[in-house]
Amino acid sequence: MTSDRAAARPRIGINAHLLTGSQDYRRAGIHNYIAQLLRGMAQADNGYDFSVFCNSPQVLSNTGLNLISTRWPAERPLGRIMWEQLAWPISARRRKLDLLHSMAFVTPYALTAPSVVTVYDLSFIHYPEQFPRPRQLYLASQTRRSCRSARRVVAISGSGRQDVHRLFDVPLERIDVVSPGVDPVYHPRSAAEAAAFRQQRDLPERYILHVGTLQPRKNIRLLIDAYADLGRDDVALVLVGGKGWFYDDIFEQVQAMNLENRILFPGYVPDADLPLWYNAAAVLTFPSYYEGFGIPILEAMASGTPVIAAMTSAIPEVTGDAALLFDPQDEVKLSKHLAAVLDEPGLAAKMRAQGLTRAKRFTWQRATDEMLEVYRKALTET
Repeated sequence: MTSDRAAARPRIGINAHLLTGSQDYRRAGIHNYIAQLLRGMAQADNGYDFSVFCNSPQVLSNTGLNLISTRWPAERPLGRIMWEQLAWPISARRRKLDLLHSMAFVTPYALTAPSVVTVYDLSFIHYPEQFPRPRQLYLASQTRRSCRSARRVVAISGSGRQDVHRLFDVPLERIDVVSPGVDPVYHPRSAAEAAAFRQQRDLPERYILHVGTLQPRKNIRLLIDAYADLGRDDVALVLVGGKGWFYDDIFEQVQAMNLENRILFPGYVPDADLPLWYNAAAVLTFPSYYEGFGIPILEAMASGTPVIAAMTSAIPEVTGDAALLFDPQDEVKLSKHLAAVLDEPGLAAKMRAQGLTRAKRFTWQRATDEMLEVYRKALTET
């Protein structure tokens, strides 16, 4: 009887190839979102049997999930495309999977079961010139096809939900929102711990922090201009994040403005160290032109760090009234906001308190419950 009950559990296959064990820019927002959700679903009493296809099973070790390490070189874009279009449908048929979840944009053409697809943002539609052309063409065409054929589409914000509906003509009733949570490791640390971290890393007493991959849509060049406008030799700008694409202009701008000694590039920062980078900062600045969500905003608020962010796309959904917002084209406004947070201790304290309250709304438990509800709808609705 036990085996009969087990056999009746729906089998869900999950494409998690954007999980990575590498310590670089690929281990950023999408990786963390996938990893946290899968850990949550492994712990939930959910009634499903999961088969998780990935190249880095060590990321999810000791979760109890059925981890299937693929032999294809899916850590590279071409290998990942070949696997998801050729190998996954065959494996899904052999394993008699009842539902396929593509956790990053694209489902197979040859679907052997109903599908769910997660779309993190549509920056490749909004800003096509900011992507390598082959990457942009593939994502734009195949994400559109995948969303239209999927039984459920998952966006990570209300703004993203509206984007999928408007740009791909997918009915709103087929699009669910599963926003990220924030890991408990992001919490306020003592002033002494933050000071010790700055001393260890040879950082100034106060610095402005940006966390994100170095790429055009992060709007880092405007941030550098706004920082230069401050004219504050006692405050550094720290740009944490790995190199993405089209980043050479950033380094050329810093050199041309003679800011090499005041703008720091630590590169990719390991997950274990990131909470202290937030805690030791005077403020997080997030000037992106476009975001599907904006996880660094949430991590900073949970750490008790004031946030200044662009008033665009999904960002206001994350910040609520807990941040100072500005038009991502307005260098002057950003500079004024930076000066205010740096020079007005009362304002900074108020923003810290508001950010901590706001961050409590976003939990991975809630996200896990919402994703399991997506699966229920995908399996029971037609």
